Amino acid sequence: MDATPLFLLTSLALVGSPGPNTLSLAALGAAFGTRRGVPYMVGLDLGMVVVVALVGSGLWAVILSYPGIAPVVTLAASAYLLYLAFRIATAPPMGAAEAPGREPGLSAGVMLSLTNPKAYVAVAAVVSRYTLMPGRPVADEVLKGALLLVLIAAVNVAWLAAGSLLARAVTDPRVGRLVNLGFAALLVVSVLAAFL
Repeated sequence: MDATPLFLLTSLALVGSPGPNTLSLAALGAAFGTRRGVPYMVGLDLGMVVVVALVGSGLWAVILSYPGIAPVVTLAASAYLLYLAFRIATAPPMGAAEAPGREPGLSAGVMLSLTNPKAYVAVAAVVSRYTLMPGRPVADEVLKGALLLVLIAAVNVAWLAAGSLLARAVTDPRVGRLVNLGFAALLVVSVLAAFL
């Protein structure tokens, strides 16, 4: 039986569910708009290419096997997510006007993907669970990685657009401020979840 449909459905559930990458995209779309969020989204996608390569090759497991590395990675990721939550919480709501200031860009997106624990766990879960090309391990990993990256890119576009549409629907700047604060709070919750 072809495992590709199950692989795609499981991958969609894991990479499409709320997490640091998706929530930050929606928040960025709400705070700065779709156009200004595209460089950040491309950065997230490029970072995910590295994550998929690290997990698919087994290199991530080797890195984490060194004593003391896992807590350092978790703390670095948490600090970055808290910084991003602060930037989103303090961004002017789009309903007030085009948000001034610098929105997080390409390098910020790459950094978040590389430090996002959920990204590694989600990729590891689907890559290790399914075999799409039995007897051809290298081709199997390449195919799973390619399918996963296409799916991630599509999900990221949807989350960025959803945030931007939410901001357009909210015309009251006070409500827009609450939307930004809500997204920032969800990012903080995602950080706290890493420690539970």
